[in-house]
Amino acid sequence: MGKVNVGDPLPPLRLQDQRGNWFETESLKGKKNLVLFFYPKDHTAGCTAEVCSFRDEYTSFTDSETEVVGVSADDTRSHQSFITKNRLPFPLLSDPDRMARKTLGVPRSLGFIDGRVTYVIDKQGIVRHIFNALIQTDKHIREALAAIRSINQA
Repeated sequence: MGKVNVGDPLPPLRLQDQRGNWFETESLKGKKNLVLFFYPKDHTAGCTAEVCSFRDEYTSFTDSETEVVGVSADDTRSHQSFITKNRLPFPLLSDPDRMARKTLGVPRSLGFIDGRVTYVIDKQGIVRHIFNALIQTDKHIREALAAIRSINQA
């Protein structure tokens, strides 16, 4: 459908969080940076490692006026369970029809596995960094932190 690149404005996204509340990316515009990470599936080893790395560095993001949000195709019940099990302090959004993935151009791996892509968006809603790696789950957090530091130094 689309492909968002560095320098593009983030298209407005509206998805339900783990509690069934609507989360709109536009609500952060002018207020906070956003780290929006797409991951394949709740309760899997790689995805658990990734969300826990964001959990462990969460205060580094909040101290930098940055909201962290995860997105997968899992339903809100699965997200709530995943959050509880891993003590996640940030929302997980449900994208069951994969429209957010399609809007941003998040690729699938091997044609059937939802991709793992992290977007870093500044307070003006501009995409400043994109990192795409299915296997290197630990690198997503490092890339996101470096991008936020760069945004804050500009």
